[in-house]
Amino acid sequence: MHDSVHDNEPADRPESSGEPASSNLLDDISRLARGVRSLFGAQLTLLAAELGLARSAVSWLLAAGLGATVAGVGLGLTLLGLIGLVLAKWFDSWIWAFAVLAVLEVLALFGAIVLFRRCMHWMSLPATRQEWRAIMQDTLQRAEQDIDADKGEV
Repeated sequence: MHDSVHDNEPADRPESSGEPASSNLLDDISRLARGVRSLFGAQLTLLAAELGLARSAVSWLLAAGLGATVAGVGLGLTLLGLIGLVLAKWFDSWIWAFAVLAVLEVLALFGAIVLFRRCMHWMSLPATRQEWRAIMQDTLQRAEQDIDADKGEV
């Protein structure tokens, strides 16, 4: 049918009798380069998709945290209202109920402040400071070793 192309040979392949062997090597290298480019292109596409999911997850995480905060504040206010109502029924006076509720809230606030100060004291103890310093130095040494290892590979 066609004079220039054999039946079993594709039209774009040159005749092998007059070609040097380096052409096949160049073809192989170019196919390897296309394959590597395709692989890294796929990896970059995957990375972009994962970053998009991470951004979306952060937004949803912040929205869920805001919802939980609003629900927690609402629950706290509802419980304070119920405690106030129970105290008002018990004392037969709203003034006494609010006074007792205020005293309970001041005691809870004082307890939280004392606990916070105690935790800060524990962090400032000499043994804790030494442990904290050792953890930070160990982390810094590992980071420097990783940086040195990366420089040695490049």
